[in-house]
Amino acid sequence: MKETDLYKQLGELTKQKEIWEENIPYISSLLSDPSTKIQAKSLWLLGEMGFLYPQKVRDTVPKIAAFLDSLDPLLRDRALNALGRIGRADFELIRPFWESLFSFAKDEDPRVRLSFIWASENIATNTPDIYKDHIQVYEALLHDKEDKVRMEAPEMFRVLGKRRPDLVRPYEQTLKHIAETDENHVVRIHCLGAIKAMG
Repeated sequence: MKETDLYKQLGELTKQKEIWEENIPYISSLLSDPSTKIQAKSLWLLGEMGFLYPQKVRDTVPKIAAFLDSLDPLLRDRALNALGRIGRADFELIRPFWESLFSFAKDEDPRVRLSFIWASENIATNTPDIYKDHIQVYEALLHDKEDKVRMEAPEMFRVLGKRRPDLVRPYEQTLKHIAETDENHVVRIHCLGAIKAMG
């Protein structure tokens, strides 16, 4: 099948959640496709499928994690997203790779740094306690040079603040300062939202 036709097929499949479970082996097989575009779409799909059917992607998780070593930032980005979604559903499935995710907080590509935060938020939603010794990683991202990364970083504090306010309370003054001084309107709003979430 041509890349364009296969990509279109995958696009259709994203809308057909009722047949996701039975298609997990097929989508997993597409991680070996020579097309980066197909690999990226498959990674995204496996993340969403794994969120709904975590045990069905158990054997595929190491293959997804292997893309973290890709030289292509799009594939690193999609692998992080997928692991985040699967880890939200069942942290134990991604636990062997969790520590390695933190290296992407300093990835050269801002899109990958953004995906690292997004994946962290997903995992922290149901497993917040594991982040208690890593909050400083997200504090550094509050000062990232890229607006989109700075816009997302406070959201990790919001997610944790709703569940474990004690973990983020030491960073309240930092969030307040950014909420008052950052030149980006969305960054300021998200910092205020994180403070509010602490209660």
